[in-house]
Amino acid sequence: MHIALNKPNQLVVGLTGGIGSGKTAVSNRLQTLGATVIDTDEIAHSLTKAGGLAMPDIQRAFGHEALLSDGSMNRDHMRALVFKEPEQRIALEKILHPKIRQLVQQQLDAGAPLYFVLVVPLLFEKGGWGELMDEIIVVDCPVEQQVQRVIQRNGWPETQVRAVIQNQATRETRLAGATQLIQNNGDLAELVEKIDFMHQKLIKKAQK
Repeated sequence: MHIALNKPNQLVVGLTGGIGSGKTAVSNRLQTLGATVIDTDEIAHSLTKAGGLAMPDIQRAFGHEALLSDGSMNRDHMRALVFKEPEQRIALEKILHPKIRQLVQQQLDAGAPLYFVLVVPLLFEKGGWGELMDEIIVVDCPVEQQVQRVIQRNGWPETQVRAVIQNQATRETRLAGATQLIQNNGDLAELVEKIDFMHQKLIKKAQK
């Protein structure tokens, strides 16, 4: 059950992409250029750190194994658990999603000088966000590039990276749902140029 969110009068741009596609590089650059970034992953992290709002519910639902010694969520344990048992994933989402949506709403209500960028990594996998968004930017690159980037960044074995990609929406699904596309298959300078161009387009749209 989704908490209905109130769409602000300002431009709200959804930002998504598969793991390792470069979403963070894009959102960081847009933030530097003046966009107001709301990152649902960052909100989830704040809810599950030591003393986070979701931790009492997580401990009640999943027991002490779900916690690290500092009181934050044991991400490795929970990642393995929800991967193996889909009903545990649903139980965790029931705790986190309403709280994430509540905090997103608070940030939307605060307003933005230019426009909002709402980062939702699983935008096409989890419903309930699209009605907020005027545009959906998909950051895209070939799957092999995703795999190499995540191995370099996270040090995960290739099988784990491919399993995560397998559990995400397909590249075709994301491309079909995009209203704007940023191809991140080159170097950083090339990516920055594309983001800056996109920002100019969004500014014009926000001013209409």
